[in-house]
Formats: sequence, structure tokens, C-alpha cells
Amino acid sequence: MSGIDEIAKVDPEIAQVIRDELYRLRHKIELIASENFPSRAVLETAGTVLTNKYAEGYPGHRWYGGCEFVDVAEELAVARAKSLFEAEHANVQPHAGAQANTAVYFCALQPGDAILGMEKTAGGHLTHGTAANISGALYDAHFYSLNRETEMLDFGEIAEVARNCRPKLIIAGGSSYPRDIDFAAFRAVADEVGAMLMVDMAHFAGLVAGKVHTDPVPYAEFVTTTTHKTLRGPRGGMILCRERFAQSLDHAVFPGVQGGPLMHIIAAKAVALKEASQPEFAAYASQIVKNSRALAAALQERDLRLVSGGTDTHLLLVDLRPLGLTGDNVEEALDAVKITANKNNIPFDDKPPAITSGIRLGTPAVTTRGMREAEMVEIADLIALVVKNMGSQEVMRRVRERVEELLAGFPLYPDL
Repeated sequence: MSGIDEIAKVDPEIAQVIRDELYRLRHKIELIASENFPSRAVLETAGTVLTNKYAEGYPGHRWYGGCEFVDVAEELAVARAKSLFEAEHANVQPHAGAQANTAVYFCALQPGDAILGMEKTAGGHLTHGTAANISGALYDAHFYSLNRETEMLDFGEIAEVARNCRPKLIIAGGSSYPRDIDFAAFRAVADEVGAMLMVDMAHFAGLVAGKVHTDPVPYAEFVTTTTHKTLRGPRGGMILCRERFAQSLDHAVFPGVQGGPLMHIIAAKAVALKEASQPEFAAYASQIVKNSRALAAALQERDLRLVSGGTDTHLLLVDLRPLGLTGDNVEEALDAVKITANKNNIPFDDKPPAITSGIRLGTPAVTTRGMREAEMVEIADLIALVVKNMGSQEVMRRVRERVEELLAGFPLYPDL
């Protein structure tokens, strides 16, 4: 790995951690929906001397001298974000999606204001009002769920909840909802009750960029996202908003919820946003969805039940209840055969988050490695073998061998 020998001279333990993690990535099938593999260019940018620079404030208006070059990096990131998503304003400083959401709340709300988001077990995120998060502690949080029969958004119910709680802000988007979202319907509900609309597109931003998911930007006052996941950039956050909120939003980010921005990560965001503007990225986003649907169909053919009956996005949820299994046990079993996934609550789950009744699967990372529909069928077969033969050491041995054979054809970071 570039630079690993230099690290090893100073800290051999950390050097070994890096080697071990690279080995893990190369030798496991990565199906965690929120993870991806950024390009070598993004990785290299994130590890540059730009990490040295304090740059509190914004380009042209910093609290430190010597920012003339990092200003250019941030200006490029902002311009590329606005162009890619056709947004009126962009802030690229949030360290993560959670900080992006918190900044929007700080900009748009007062403590005690009512907010309405998706219930966490229905697919919402903890930053959308859960009691354990600052969003639930500072604001009067209300929640909508899914239709019990379809396991999809029910805008009749959403409108009814909104009429009852009269939220100042409605939050759309989530972390485990496998279907495309009707943002026009959310806009209609928000307009009816006089609310603003925030869309958290952290999971599907890359699909929006690739034009294979409904675009929330025309409908929402605020759109937040991470820059990794389907967007395939560095770990970080970003906010898009309408121009009338630009000044107050920027002030909410700094000095509201953050201090010095991470200029090496902002530069890496700029690289990723440039990559996402290329035709190749649109083809990549399309392949993510094709792979997700192929994986879903193959799992169903092997008698595994999927929440909502399928997927329109990069992720899907397997309901393990018909098999008498729990998410924590299946996550552990898959990891033992070199398939990385995560346990996940399903709608109306009666199991706690540490156990869960489901497993979440995603296709961004395997698509980055070059896998297509045929490989998704193979992966589905491996997953089905594991969950239907829990505890069989012979089955697990055979699955591990097939995983190794599959991954051999899709090398990861061969030049590191």
C-alpha cells in the first residue's frame, strides 16, 4: 500500500490494522447498503496535506489566513454539487449526515417545534426524531409508519398524522426503505399543513445523481445527504437548499453545529462529485438498481420473503420470521462465510434493535467491484444456503469456497 511502510516505521500496530482492513475488504462480499468503495483518486485526496488547514468560515470569509487554496477546493465542491443536483445552494462542510440533519433543524426550527419523520422500525433514521438522538430531545417528534399490508408508504396515513400534529418540518427518506419515494406526495402533505419539507437522501443520492431514483430537489426546502454510500465519495455530509435559506443554513453549519471543516474531505467530496457527473457514473447507478432487483428476484425464487415484495433502490430487506431466525444470528452466520451484511429491524418488528427480525442487503459495493446480475444470482444462492442450513459446518465450508472463487474474478484496489 502507498505509504504503509512509512506508517509502519512510526506505528506498526496501526499499519497492521490498515493491512488487515484492506485484506478484509478484498476477501469478503460487501453487502452493507450504506458502504461503498471510493475511487483511488478520492482515497488519495483524502490523505493529502489539505488535512493540515484550519478554515473556519467560508471561502473568502475565513477566520484564518492562508486559505486561498482550500477556498478553491470548497468552491469547486459547492459548484459541482449545485450542478449535479440542480440545486440553488449547497453546503459541503457537514462532517456526516447526522450533522447535516442537525444543521437543518438548527436553521429551520426552534426547540419544541413539531417534526414528523418515518418511524425507525419502518425504515427511518435515528436523526429523524428518535428519543435517543438530539432530534428527539430538542423537538416534539411525531412519526408515520407504513401500510401493514403493502409495507410501503401510505400517504393517507401520513396526511392524517400531519393534520393531527401540525409539524413545522416533515422529514422524508430513511435508512432501510427499499422503494422509490413519491416526493410530490410529500410536498402536497407539507403544503396542506403549512410545513417545510426536508428529504434525507443519504442512501440514494447516487441514484438521484444517476437519474434512477425520483429527484427530491424540486420538492424540498432542504435535502441532506452523505457523500459516501451510493455517491461513492469520502465519508461526509452535504446539504442542498433553496436560495432563501442559504445564509441562515450556512450560519447553522458554522458556527452553529461545527467548527473547522475538514478540508481534505471537502476536496475528496469535490473529486467524487466530478466523478458522479460523468456518463459512466449514470451507468453505474443504473447497474446498482439492476443488481438489487436481480438479487431480490433470486432470493424470492429461493423462498426468502422480502419486505414490500422487492426493491426499487440499492437495498432490500429480508424478513427472517418465516424461517424462525433473527437478524443477529444471520449476520453472524453470513460473516463466518465472508459475506458482510447487517441485522435490521423490519416494519412492525417485535424484536429489539440488537436482535431484529431482518437482514439488510445492498448492492453499491459489489457493483463497484464490477459484479452484475449473474453474480447477484450466485450471491442469492449462497445466502439461501446459509440461512436454510444454519449450523451446518459442511455447508459453510462450501459457501466460503464459492465466495473465494467469486471474489477472485473481481479484484479490489489492486494497485494499493
